[in-house]
Formats: sequence, structure tokens, C-alpha cells
Amino acid sequence: MKPTIPSLGYALLGLIHQKPASGYDLRKIFSSTSMRTYSDSPGAIYPALRRLQKQGLIRGTVEKASGLRQRQMFRLTPEGRAELKKWITQPIASADLHRSLEEIMLRFAFSESVAGPSASIALLKSLHSALTASVAALHAEFEASHKSMPLSARLAFESGVRSTECLLQWTEYALASYQKHARKKGSAS
Repeated sequence: MKPTIPSLGYALLGLIHQKPASGYDLRKIFSSTSMRTYSDSPGAIYPALRRLQKQGLIRGTVEKASGLRQRQMFRLTPEGRAELKKWITQPIASADLHRSLEEIMLRFAFSESVAGPSASIALLKSLHSALTASVAALHAEFEASHKSMPLSARLAFESGVRSTECLLQWTEYALASYQKHARKKGSAS
């Protein structure tokens, strides 16, 4: 059975796809960018890199750095590229919305550079479909139970509904942005 790859592993694959990197480079990205939701701890990064290397998804080569230091630079293997693309292009199920919205956004962030604009659009359409179903289900659940909820529970539920609706609106904006970009590109040719 093939080992599962956690979200951190896919974040590492996506970053290495963008540019070969050392463990230190990756730690800096996790500590100084919006990706700080991932641990920049050596105890998280280096074991994850070793697992990816053991799975044949990345390859590390020792290179001379400034001064006398050497560092290991990691690059994606063809298997790593294929695994990253497979992860990015899988359809979004409603269960994915509840499990990890951050992971869906990570997939989207890497989608265009890994699999092209059509993969980004397909991912957005899949997200839109899942969110549309989720919003409908949330509204039905709210209508069935809001009268018996304490005020704090009702307001918390409404927060979840509004957050989901907001994300749905964003997917519509993102899809429109891709359409606008395609029209501009078509008229520039």
C-alpha cells in the first residue's frame, strides 16, 4: 500500500516544484510568508523531506554553498511531479470542505504552475459545485433548527453559513477573472 502524504508533504512538493530548495530555504518560507500555518521546525521539515525522498518524489543532491558549507538541494522527480499533479486535479467533495479548506487553497495556489490554467479552472468549478451544495444544505439545516438554538449557537451557525457563502462568491469572482484573462489574451493575439 502506498503511504499517504500529509498536507505538509504536498506543500513541500509544490514549493520544490516552483524552485529547487534546501531544507533551510523551505523553513524560511514557512516562517516568513503566509505559509506559516505549516511548522518551520526542523523536527517537522527534515523528516517530511526524508519521507518524500524515500517515496521517490524528490531527490536531494549535496551542493556547495557560500563559504565552506554544503547544503542539500531538493528537486522534484518525475514521480513527484505526477503525484503533485494528481493531488491538485482531484475533484473536491463536500467532505473536503469540512476537512481542510486550507488544503484546497494550497492545491489551487499550485494548480496553474503545476498543471496549467485549465486545471485551475477545473478546480474552481469543482469547488463551486461543492460549495453550492454545502450552502443549500446549511440553509436547510438552519431553517430546521434555528428556532430551538440559543442565540450564541444561532450566531455561530450563521457565521459558518456566511463564511461558506463568501467563499462561494470568491469562486465566482475567480472564475470570472480567468474568463477575463482569457478574453484579454485572445484579443492580444
